[in-house]
Amino acid sequence: MYSYVTEELPQLINANFPVDPQRMSIFGHSMGGHGALICALKNPGKYKSVSAFAPICNPVICPWGKKAFNGYLGADQSKWKAYDATHLVKSFPGSQLDILIDQGKDDQFLSDGQLLPDNFIAACTEKKIPVVFRLQEGYDHSYYFIATFITDHIRHHAKYLNV
Repeated sequence: MYSYVTEELPQLINANFPVDPQRMSIFGHSMGGHGALICALKNPGKYKSVSAFAPICNPVICPWGKKAFNGYLGADQSKWKAYDATHLVKSFPGSQLDILIDQGKDDQFLSDGQLLPDNFIAACTEKKIPVVFRLQEGYDHSYYFIATFITDHIRHHAKYLNV
């Protein structure tokens, strides 16, 4: 999936739509939010901005992440950090990435310790990488949460894509 999102999909879009391949951004929700973060962090300069709704931010230490990474990457935990946004941000060169994260305060996955955004924010702060984190009162992990704030995310990306 990683190579599809970072290589194949952009090639298809560039070949079939009137777009500027030098201006790309990425976003996702939950596991897709995790994917958006790692794609941006593993490809410095490729994406002008990144945003996520309720991303899994530090999967190497959360219960779901351990189970998923063991299944996807095997038992060798040293390989897991290459797919963990909190670890990747620590080695990100420079600060040329602007990140927007929205998180529902009533998200059960947040209260269960599965998402761990505080770890990611701390790592971004240490590296001086701009991140806007908004904890949204009264919202959970649902479609309604995304539908409510998607316009903000589109505006975030439009600002960096000059549209």
